[in-house]
Amino acid sequence: MMTDLAFLTASELAPLIESRQVSPVELTTHTLNRIDQIDPAINAYITPVNELAFKEASKAENEIMHGYYKGPLHGIPIGIKDNFETKGIRTTAGSKILADYIPDKTSTAVKKLLDAGGITLGKQNTHEFAAGTTNINPFYGPSRNPWNTEHMTGGSSGGSAAALAAGLGTLAVGSDTIGSIRIPSAMNGTYGLKPTHGLISGFGSIPTAWSMDHPGPMARSVTDLALMLHYMAGYDPNDPASLHVPAHNYTGNLNKGIVGIRIGIPTYYLEGLDSDVEVLFKQAITTLQSLGADIREIDIPELSMSTFSGLATMSGEASAFHYEWLKTRSEDYGADIRAFLQTGVLSSATQYLKAQQARRKLVKGFDKAFADVDIIAGPTIPITAPAFQENWVEQNLAVESRCVPFTAPSNLTGMPNLSAPMGLNSKGLPAGMQFIGNHLCEKQLLQVGHAWERCNPLGFRINS
Repeated sequence: MMTDLAFLTASELAPLIESRQVSPVELTTHTLNRIDQIDPAINAYITPVNELAFKEASKAENEIMHGYYKGPLHGIPIGIKDNFETKGIRTTAGSKILADYIPDKTSTAVKKLLDAGGITLGKQNTHEFAAGTTNINPFYGPSRNPWNTEHMTGGSSGGSAAALAAGLGTLAVGSDTIGSIRIPSAMNGTYGLKPTHGLISGFGSIPTAWSMDHPGPMARSVTDLALMLHYMAGYDPNDPASLHVPAHNYTGNLNKGIVGIRIGIPTYYLEGLDSDVEVLFKQAITTLQSLGADIREIDIPELSMSTFSGLATMSGEASAFHYEWLKTRSEDYGADIRAFLQTGVLSSATQYLKAQQARRKLVKGFDKAFADVDIIAGPTIPITAPAFQENWVEQNLAVESRCVPFTAPSNLTGMPNLSAPMGLNSKGLPAGMQFIGNHLCEKQLLQVGHAWERCNPLGFRINS
């Protein structure tokens, strides 16, 4: 039981905790021991907080023993990407510049989970300032893929995905600006949801690009994503982009299946795939059809604008946030992020405005597609996790150029996107499939993801 405990999902653990078959202290201690033993090889955490985690677990156990059970996240260990502020806990954003930053507040997205009884495991490794796709961090070291530690995790929420895959936490809080939840989810065989922009508050997170940043849940099951979203979603007056929409029960439709659901496959997502990813995706389409989905090949020509619009928008907005540090502390950035931010500084207002015009056309292209389909699907990214190379700056650019065309569209449009494991390639590395929904269609998106998960289980690598 103790070996399996680290890989149970929150939805599996919750009834065991509520019925007192498993205690929060038992679960948290087991998880912390695994982090101590295994994380030196994975490097998923920048700042573990063992003492705080044990204190919170003891409090949760005492509450439950006295009949005060808060719900399915009570006593569940959660890792937090290190670009979310946490009161009294170092928040580096994976950078040298913020190496000693101790916030005086906790981000809204994280606070909601902790208020629901979640246990803080620590701050998880991220690409510097959450602005890259590999999680090769020059200051805190790269996070390593638990399926093969000679391969990367992807980024920027790479530490979070690696922790989930290695059993170093039950749930994780990630963020996604141009693919940062979904890329590592695909590379590590885990589940990640980038929700509708503004559905989860971004208050208290270190910004990358304000109009594209999306906090979101990461987990080992779709049900766990739905549980997390239930608590994380909601209006926050502290975030100007926060949406004032009714609350939903995101687990309510999970078991409805996908008979008759129209799933569109853009031709854009069929191009440039590694051969193993192409094979797995073709198999996935066949499986979705067998589940009753109506599969349609569609064309969204505006998708070709995604890479230009995404990178121009992200670099421009990121450089505005970093402008003063770039003038006074440019040497304290890693080489890849410094070059990226300087590109943003040197870009023109004309270029940024053209990117926004392309963005509006992309939204209209998706709107037209959603008039004929319910969900859009494709590989999350066209590759699996690459092995580390000596020239990490060049490798960052290479991975970015392959992945961003597949992930940027959902950030530019603000539409929800769920990445789910699609299977293993010939080397035993995970590949991912993404499901894109229209704005605020998370319930249907989770419904489709859950139907897929039930027919496509993927075991997790257990390092002991």
